[in-house]
Amino acid sequence: MLPTSPKTLVLLGALLTGPLGPAGGQDAPSLPWEVQRYDGWFNNLKYHQRGAAGSRLRRLIPANYADGVYQALEEPLLPNPRRLSDAVAKGKAGLPSVHNRTVLGVFFGYHVLSDLVSVETPGCPAEFLNIYIPRGDPVFDPDKRGNVVLPFQRSRWDRNTGQSPSNPRDQNIALYQWLPSFLQKTPPEYSGYRPFMDPSISPEFVVASEQFLSTMVPPGVYMRNSSCHFRKFPKEGSNDSSPALRVCNSYWIRENPSLKTAQDVDQLLLGMASQISELEDRIVIEDLRDYWPGPERFSRTDYVASSIQRGRDMGLPSYSQALLALGLEPPKNWSALNPQVEPQVLEATAALYNQDLSKLELLLGGLLESHGDPGPLFSNIILDQFVRLRDGDRYWFENTRNGLFSKEEIAEIRNTTLRDVLVAVSNVDPGALQPNVFFWQEGAPCPQPQQLTTEGLPQCAPVTVIDYFEGSGAGYGVTLVAVCCFPLVSLIVAGVVAHFRNRERKMLLKKGKESLKKQTASDGVPAMEWPGPREKSYPVTLQLLPDRGLQVLDKRFTVLRTIQLQPPQQVNLILSSNRGCRTLLLKIPKEYDLVLMFNSEEERGTFVRLLQDLWICCTPSLRIAEVDEKELLRKAVTKQQRAGILEIFFRQLFAQVLDINQADAGTLPLDSSQQVREALTCELSRAEFADSLGLKPQDMFVESMFCLADKDGNGYISFREFLDILVVFMKGSPEDKSRLMFTMYDLDGNGFLSKDEFFTMMRSFIEISNNCLSKAQLAEVVESMFRESGFQDKEELTWEDFHFMLRDHDKDLQFTKLCVKGGAGGKRDIFKQNNACRVSFITRTPGNSSCPPEMALSDMENPELGNPGLKKRFGKKVMGPSPRLYTEALQEKTQRGFLAQKFKQFKRFVENYRRHIVCVTIFSAICIGLFADRAYYYGFASPPTDIEETTYVGIILSRGTAASISFMFSYILLTMCRNLITFLRETFLNRYIPFDAAVDFHRWIAMAAVVLAVLHSAGHAVNVYIFSVSPLSLMACVFPNVFVNDGSKFPPKYYWWFFETVPGMTGVLLLLVLAIMYVFASHHFRRHSFRGFWLTHHLYVVLYALLIIHGSYALIQLPSFHIYFLVPAIIYGGDKLVSLSRKKVEISVVKAELLPSGVTHLQFQRPKTFEYKSGQWVRIACLSLGTNEYHPFTLTSAPHEDTLSLHIRAVGPWTTRLREIYSPPAGGTCARYPKLYLDGPFGEGHQEWHKFEVSVLVGGGIGVTPFASILKDLVFKSSMGSQMLCKKIYFIWVTRTQRQFEWLADIIREVEENDRQDLVSVHIYITQLAEKFDLRTTMLYICERHFQKALNRSLFTGLRSVTHFGRPPFELFFNSLQEVHPQVHKIGVFSCGPPGMTKNVEKSCQLINRQDRAHFVHHYENF
Repeated sequence: MLPTSPKTLVLLGALLTGPLGPAGGQDAPSLPWEVQRYDGWFNNLKYHQRGAAGSRLRRLIPANYADGVYQALEEPLLPNPRRLSDAVAKGKAGLPSVHNRTVLGVFFGYHVLSDLVSVETPGCPAEFLNIYIPRGDPVFDPDKRGNVVLPFQRSRWDRNTGQSPSNPRDQNIALYQWLPSFLQKTPPEYSGYRPFMDPSISPEFVVASEQFLSTMVPPGVYMRNSSCHFRKFPKEGSNDSSPALRVCNSYWIRENPSLKTAQDVDQLLLGMASQISELEDRIVIEDLRDYWPGPERFSRTDYVASSIQRGRDMGLPSYSQALLALGLEPPKNWSALNPQVEPQVLEATAALYNQDLSKLELLLGGLLESHGDPGPLFSNIILDQFVRLRDGDRYWFENTRNGLFSKEEIAEIRNTTLRDVLVAVSNVDPGALQPNVFFWQEGAPCPQPQQLTTEGLPQCAPVTVIDYFEGSGAGYGVTLVAVCCFPLVSLIVAGVVAHFRNRERKMLLKKGKESLKKQTASDGVPAMEWPGPREKSYPVTLQLLPDRGLQVLDKRFTVLRTIQLQPPQQVNLILSSNRGCRTLLLKIPKEYDLVLMFNSEEERGTFVRLLQDLWICCTPSLRIAEVDEKELLRKAVTKQQRAGILEIFFRQLFAQVLDINQADAGTLPLDSSQQVREALTCELSRAEFADSLGLKPQDMFVESMFCLADKDGNGYISFREFLDILVVFMKGSPEDKSRLMFTMYDLDGNGFLSKDEFFTMMRSFIEISNNCLSKAQLAEVVESMFRESGFQDKEELTWEDFHFMLRDHDKDLQFTKLCVKGGAGGKRDIFKQNNACRVSFITRTPGNSSCPPEMALSDMENPELGNPGLKKRFGKKVMGPSPRLYTEALQEKTQRGFLAQKFKQFKRFVENYRRHIVCVTIFSAICIGLFADRAYYYGFASPPTDIEETTYVGIILSRGTAASISFMFSYILLTMCRNLITFLRETFLNRYIPFDAAVDFHRWIAMAAVVLAVLHSAGHAVNVYIFSVSPLSLMACVFPNVFVNDGSKFPPKYYWWFFETVPGMTGVLLLLVLAIMYVFASHHFRRHSFRGFWLTHHLYVVLYALLIIHGSYALIQLPSFHIYFLVPAIIYGGDKLVSLSRKKVEISVVKAELLPSGVTHLQFQRPKTFEYKSGQWVRIACLSLGTNEYHPFTLTSAPHEDTLSLHIRAVGPWTTRLREIYSPPAGGTCARYPKLYLDGPFGEGHQEWHKFEVSVLVGGGIGVTPFASILKDLVFKSSMGSQMLCKKIYFIWVTRTQRQFEWLADIIREVEENDRQDLVSVHIYITQLAEKFDLRTTMLYICERHFQKALNRSLFTGLRSVTHFGRPPFELFFNSLQEVHPQVHKIGVFSCGPPGMTKNVEKSCQLINRQDRAHFVHHYENF
């Protein structure tokens, strides 16, 4: 809006009122059609606001504030208002008015004042000038707590005040009848409208008029009829009656039982006309002074104390200052105030003011000076106000120039009295009222029975304090708990969803196994096995085998235990004789017992008969006995007890082998001697022996080792037998160990090892790698080992020949051990050898080795360092001795002090992550800045509503976090603009912004935002509580657009804020949406139910809609979310449109293959405009699966290929069903594959492999897919002669077995064939053997080296790449790269796979980057 000038207002006034006179409107002609505005505007045509509603007060005397401007005077500068009220206004009621003024005159006076001005309406912003009640006050603090405070809210001027009475009859009666009766003075004659007279209300008038009237109010009001019968009123709770209505009990009672009809109102008017008011002195009755309607939570307050505070609120001057300003003589001392005032009252008042008469306030001075009539000060103030109201009112009824009334009408109005009005508007008999109703004179009708006192009247209702929160505590707490349970509920729902998704996945995986399980279940006997005291029984299935064996299977039909029931073994069967006869104990010598519980005695009997049928032809027969169930369970040797015996068995075994003392062998129980003897006499079964080695009982290696150790052939291994075999492995020489192996596999015992027996030995070794070699491959290995050793013409080997074959591996045999566990049950290994330093691809010189020198591998054993069979190490020719492991720079670093090293590490960390640090710092600074800005504004800058005075902490917390959340939830969209990020990563911005960390940044923003959302909610929880206990007058100031101060004290309840307001309800829904989105987006549930994550994350549309609605209500401030949201939303919308345009295109699948390990290979058409780079990924959808959800997969095809390809592993329901629909059709018919929808490509860090001179690619599991594309792309570009920065790539493939992803071996083989420039060095790690560096692993290692030496390819993969056993030691590998490429300053590391693997790579990079050498830049992706 344009600003309005005074000239414009004058013109507007002219249009409203007609043509102006020459004097500028003061002498305007009569306008009979002009109507006065309701709000008083344009009453004065020159000063339009004078006398209008909401206009400023006109002070007669300069204001008196503590700071000279605004701050009210209060304690200790001025006395306590309650003490002043007691000292000045306290007294007995019952003294009549000097001039016999009637109560009706008092009532009419209040009517006139309410029409003129109202200062009871609280001001906004809310400010308080509270009244502190002295300790022990008999009315307000009878319990002497000393902490009672009566609220007093500073006032504002009512918008309906500031005008003269608008009714002409009210004008006449107020000025010419009531005012003279009140002041005993007649106003000066009316001389006409004075346009320059300001009629505005003065604050001095407000205090003077109201306070003087208050001294005239009686404690009760009479009611009578026209026949002078004064009405009686029943007293509540007694049979007595009251002669009048008690004033203190009649405030604001809309349904007063004594005023129900019009006749009751007439009686009230007649009663007030006959009743003489209280004496016009200082005394104010207790009904006003102690029992005036209270503010806020208090039902009562002190009217006089409140008036004193009101005067201080309005900055009224002192009594002496007011007299001087009005030209009156101030008193010289306290006694000169009023000789009719009691001396003790003056002394008490003077004492409160410290005898300083100059501090006496205007209100109290006016009361003390008055007696019978208002004193000089009050009289002057009141008369001045009414004269200005009359002379400054253009619409005054006597103004003949306004054209409203003729002279005859004016004369008629002047002759109208209040008596005439009452008679005209009511049913009052004219003879029942005196001519002047403001006075009662002798001879007037119906004199009052007596001057009323408090005696005989009902007692005033005592003060009560309202608890606004009463009855709301439980509901408020339940609401908060319910909101806090949103994440828990979402967690439960997500758990249920994940459970059903897992069950669906398992059902898909077990389709082919159902028939086998049904067959197993039908052949078995169900029961419950009791494992021991304080342990829960579990269901098992029992199967009797034809060879007199008993198998115990779990609920998944996995074999838990096999028991051989063959003679001469004596087996005892003990049956329970009580508790339903359902329990059975099968005692097996040298093993733990089997305790079974059946559903009924009949089922147990069936099982017993089956056992007896199995033993019918055996001697001795099965022994059966019966005992009670308690005794049966006590006799049982449980699995837990057997495990304790075996623990002692192995500790004593190693204590003897390693010559260690008893303390090192572990703590034994108190009765150790008995248990040691029991342990030393026990014997291990085949299953326990296999379990101690961590193998399966049916393994060939276990069979051979067990037969070798079981010298007496009784089917068990004693302590001595185990000790003999263990000594060889722990202390034996390489010759002893090779002789032991020779003896183990000399199956016919003829002293020779035939090729078949050698083949059997090798077969037992490869069992630990899931039989990774076929029979043909294994035969080839055997032939190559025989040929390498010169034994190609021999069919049998002597021990000397066998040991000669292992001559190059004496060190391996020397440190070969058996990995023995400490008893059954999968307990920890005892004295297990530390194999952390066993590295099959690198070694250190003895001087620099971190492992013992004897643990390092020789050059001959390391084909990459010194083996002449392999001429190249990491693609570089070895011209001399292996390079040193550390450089001089590293040695200089180690000589620095601790602080210098830490500073250098910090410096390298900053260098490594400077882009991330800068981006996070800038983003965090913006969020902190927004928080600080809003927090400062609402905490210290005093917003218009002063809401911070109501809820300081809550508003700062909620408003500050709201600004930060708005920014975070808006700009988090940019992290998901995949197309934009893919484009920008190829620009110069990639040097400053880590686009690869977009997803991590997305997660970081989301977690920070949800933390701030919780704080935001906590702030609003505080706000809701404070708003629920704040009075409505305060709420009307804080929320002027929501609440109206209608006189009600009760604020809205807590549920109104939570569920009946737009911000509250949308806030609750936002918390629910966030709880769902965050729980389903967690790593665990995302893996178990991607569809749940995909669907719930689309709730972001609802989230942003609720965010917009949440702030649109403008409850506290104007909506601001759109300021942050608009730009990111437009960018994100454009990015989604790009993706949607691609999703509409159907892609035909050209080829589909089902590969081992649940991998599905899809080859499909490449769209014409589809351009991508190796290492990028796409999102695909298949509508044939009944869902339109998109899943991300990395492209395994190279950019130069005409088609696109993906390798997808079936790990969930979606990928499993995808594998099913792309299965080849039965009967060899032509396949018609379902079509796909493609979205992408999208960039990630792996596509930057070509930006480094040396790159390391680390792939684990299905995470090798991006590197398949990279390897093919690299070889193609090198074959085409393309100029590339990348000169060398090391590819580390970490897999459980080489068969897990055989399709990748085909790609690597293709790369090896086409890699003519030796760009790629491949290293394969088989992790299945991670902790099996014992006899079997050592032999596999020896065979692998023989095979590589003979055929220049791996025994396991058939590739030229190096195959290693165990997990890759990344730190050592990266150290070796620094030696091989000392000129390279920055090496790129790209990993993709399980989080554990990528974390290890990241940790190794960080450790290496602490050195002053090459910098390793790590990019990773998890699946």
